[in-house]
Amino acid sequence: MSWLSLRIDTDGRHAEALADALLDNGALSVSIEDADAGTAEEKPQFGEPGAVPQLGWERSRVVALVAPGLNLLQLIGASAARAGLPELPTFTQEKVAEQDWVQVTQSQFEPICVSPRLWIVPSWHTPPDAKATVLVVDPGMAFGTGSHPTTRLCLEWLERRVYSGASVLDYGCGSGILAIAAAKLGANRVVGVDLDPQAVTASASNAQRNAVRARFQDARDVLSGNFDIVVANILANPLKILAPALCAYVRPGGCLALSGILVEQTDELIAAYAPYLHLAVNDTREAWVCLTGRKD
Repeated sequence: MSWLSLRIDTDGRHAEALADALLDNGALSVSIEDADAGTAEEKPQFGEPGAVPQLGWERSRVVALVAPGLNLLQLIGASAARAGLPELPTFTQEKVAEQDWVQVTQSQFEPICVSPRLWIVPSWHTPPDAKATVLVVDPGMAFGTGSHPTTRLCLEWLERRVYSGASVLDYGCGSGILAIAAAKLGANRVVGVDLDPQAVTASASNAQRNAVRARFQDARDVLSGNFDIVVANILANPLKILAPALCAYVRPGGCLALSGILVEQTDELIAAYAPYLHLAVNDTREAWVCLTGRKD
């Protein structure tokens, strides 16, 4: 069996309404992309929920998956009219053949070399270097496969900072990848917390798969004590709110690393943490930054 993929070009003002109308009129799935992706006119968009000043792209492309046999002109015409478009938009179509989607998905995740001695390897791959420290993490319900720039920034920082016997807190643990890396790099007491119960469950499962000892808990539960190293890879707005709590978890002389921060958000994060400790830019990757500091 095969399906059809429709690519419909429109403007940013109508893209979301068109996507909703296509779904209501029988499309199986829809997505909105930059129509200029892959060209010099491509416009990457980063930001937190509610923080993006303009939704979508001025030249947008709505991609819809539909079952064969559907009347395409009728589908697009009715959807365009409902979205408020004055005329039928231009579109292209192509067949999408039946595939082993598990195999296709797995093929998108290759081993990631964080450094010569630290690798992230999906469970279906053989580690490229048997002597390296290997984190076995599969894509799943929680954030953190190692491919995102912020995760890489935090992993690279942890590799330089974690020492034998250190205590580490991974705040907003997602898949648990940072906590697991800390444990494999020699940390003794490792704790991960997250607001999402699925993340707590995924982290515990990943720690077991990697044969490391780490404790994971709901962020709403009481967490006592402080740590030699605290790392939080979340988003700028929650990080600002959490400044007093995160800094309180850092022992005197301990280190803090924050990521999930866009470069243009750097100054406001540094200002938010200034009453507690001094932060500075440790490294940047693409549009993201990692801020670090030491508690006096």
